[in-house]
Amino acid sequence: MTEQMHLQSTDDEEGRLPLGRDTAVGDVVDAVRGWIDSAVPAPWVEAGRDGGPAAVRKVRTRADYEAWYPTFGRSGLVAATWPRPYGGLDLPPAVARRADEELRPFNLGRLNPLGLNLAAPALFAHGTEEQRRRFLPAIVRNEEVWCQLFSEPGAGSDLASLATRAERDGDQWIITGQKVWTTWAHLSDWAVLLARTDDDVPKRQGLTYFLIDLRQNGVEVRPLRHMGGEVDFNEVFLDGAVVSDACRVGEIGAGWKVANATLSGERQMVSGAGSGGVDRIGGSGVGYLIRLAQERSAQGGPGGWDDPVSRDLIMQLYCEERVREWTNLRVRGQVRAGRSPGPESSVGKVHQGALNQRIQLAATSVLGMDAVAWVGELGEYQDTLPYEVRGMLRSRANTIEGGTTEINKNILGERVLGLPREPDPFASLPWKKVPRS
Repeated sequence: MTEQMHLQSTDDEEGRLPLGRDTAVGDVVDAVRGWIDSAVPAPWVEAGRDGGPAAVRKVRTRADYEAWYPTFGRSGLVAATWPRPYGGLDLPPAVARRADEELRPFNLGRLNPLGLNLAAPALFAHGTEEQRRRFLPAIVRNEEVWCQLFSEPGAGSDLASLATRAERDGDQWIITGQKVWTTWAHLSDWAVLLARTDDDVPKRQGLTYFLIDLRQNGVEVRPLRHMGGEVDFNEVFLDGAVVSDACRVGEIGAGWKVANATLSGERQMVSGAGSGGVDRIGGSGVGYLIRLAQERSAQGGPGGWDDPVSRDLIMQLYCEERVREWTNLRVRGQVRAGRSPGPESSVGKVHQGALNQRIQLAATSVLGMDAVAWVGELGEYQDTLPYEVRGMLRSRANTIEGGTTEINKNILGERVLGLPREPDPFASLPWKKVPRS
C-alpha cells in the first residue's frame, strides 16, 4: 500500500447528533431543531423562519456557506441514512425525510454532490470497508471534492469503448488518456475513473474502476467555458498519473459493473425534484416560476400570473413536475433501502431533461423583453446575465448530460420494458479489433 492512499478509519463522532435507528421520530425532530438553534448562524435561522430559502440566500454568500459547511457535515445530517462510521446517523428513510423537512427552510443544500451521488454508490456497492471508512466521511464533510472521469472524445454515448489505459506497475497503476465533459474537475480533489486494463477481451470486460487523486503530477485539467459564460465542464489529460491498487474498486476487469452504480446514481441525481440529488440542473423549478410570474404581475408587466395563457402553461408544468417528483421518490426509496437506483432511474432522467428545458423557456417567456437584452460589456455578459436567462442557456445540456435522452430511452426499453437489445456485430470481439474513429 502506497502513501498516496493513506487509508485509515475516520470515524469522528465530534459534533455528531446523538441519534440512531431506534430513536423516536419526535426525539429526532427535537434534536434537529436544537441543532439548528445552536449550530446554524443566527441571521440564517432568522431569515429562514421569516422567508424560507429565498430569504436565506439574501443574507448568506456562497463563501460563507462553504466555510460553515463542515459543521453541517459533522452533524451527520448531510447523509442521515448512512451508517455512523461513514458520516451518517443510521436513520430510517422516513425519519431522515422528517429531519430534512426541519432543515428545508434554511436552504442547507448538500455540497459535494458528485461525491455523494456518484462516488458513494460505487463504494457502498463494491468498495471495501477500508475504502468506505477512508473516503465517505470526507465526502460528507466536503473536505475532499469529487468528480467523474468517464466520458472521452471518442467514447460518450458508447462509454464502454473508452481508450484511457491503466497499466499495472507493482502495487500501482499508471494511467494514460484523455477525458472530457468532466463536471467541476477544476474544483475537485478526487475522481472516480474508468480505464481499460485489458484490450484482448470484449469492451465491457476489459474495464477497471479506480479512485484517483487529481492533485498530482500527470493530471492536467483544462476548463471548457459554455455559452452561459460559466465553467462547469473540463477536459482532463492523464499522462503517467499514478493510482494505488488500494484505490481500485471491485475486481480487475469488473469496472463496467461498478460503473453502473455510479451511472444510476448520476441519472437519479439529475432527475430533478425528489431525486435526492442537487438542483443545479437549470437552477429553478416550477415553484420559482410561479413566484416569478406573480412578481411580474405585481409590477404590471405582461405574461405574468394574471395572464390566463401564461398561468395555464405554468400549471401544466407544475403537474408534470409533481409526477416526476413522485417517480423520483420511488427510486429514492430504493436507494435508502440499500439498493441500487437501477435502470428505473432513467425514467426520471428522460422526463426531467425535457421538462426542465420547458420550465426555463417559460421563465424567459414570463420575463418578456427583459430576457432578450441586458446591461453588460461584450465579453463580460456572464457577470450581468439574468438568472433566468442563465438557467435557460444552461438547460440545453439537460438532455445530454448524465447519458443522452436517446441512450436512456434504450436503457428503459431494454432493461425495464424487456425489449430486445439492438444488434451489435462487435459485441463479442476483443476491444482492440473493434473499429474506432
